[in-house]
Amino acid sequence: MSRTIYFHHSSRIFVILLLFLIFVCSLLFLGVISVAFANIGFTSMTIFLILIGTLLGSTVNIPLMKIKAVVPIIREEYVSYLWVTYRIPYVEYDTTVTTVAVNVGGALIPTAVSIYLLSKAAPLMMFYSLIGVAAVALFTYAVARPVKGVGIVTPAFLPPLAAAAVALFLSPMQPQIIAYVSGVLGTLIGADILNLGNIPKLGAPVASIGGAGTFDGVFLSGIIAVLLVGF
Repeated sequence: MSRTIYFHHSSRIFVILLLFLIFVCSLLFLGVISVAFANIGFTSMTIFLILIGTLLGSTVNIPLMKIKAVVPIIREEYVSYLWVTYRIPYVEYDTTVTTVAVNVGGALIPTAVSIYLLSKAAPLMMFYSLIGVAAVALFTYAVARPVKGVGIVTPAFLPPLAAAAVALFLSPMQPQIIAYVSGVLGTLIGADILNLGNIPKLGAPVASIGGAGTFDGVFLSGIIAVLLVGF
């Protein structure tokens, strides 16, 4: 199977994310985000590098497999009879091929950061984090919507709010790691992994795990959730 690297983002989304990164970096220099992330073991420089890697990696999709599906297509033909033209719709079936890919910035990097945090966490904190992941995943699955021709679309600000709420409920004194891990992994699982069965129905040429439609949710979840529980 050919493994082509896909660069997939509209220019408008990229500009918005770039502006958001500039805003986040400004907060870094003011010490807002650095204070929040210091509680989970990252320095300001490390946070900056993670954000840069996430933004640049958001344009790169690594293909995993191809899925074929037979989809109905409504077509029309026109028939004239006694100087009157009639429109006759009919259904044809066509085979579509969707490439399932994984987004570097929206899936691989946040997952790697989450695994690192879990590896450093105490057993109880790891247990709470997994509960948080399950809760946010179920919530995200409930609010995510498959959009034909696009993919799975998730409201950007709902998963981080859910992650922050779950983290504060499970561990009011040390919610930061739970907030980040449950926000990132919960969004990925709830929006993309649990919706893999809907991919053949979408008709999109590329379905990216952590890519368009869910990247903003994953990107914002880790940052906003930690900020929310840090203040």
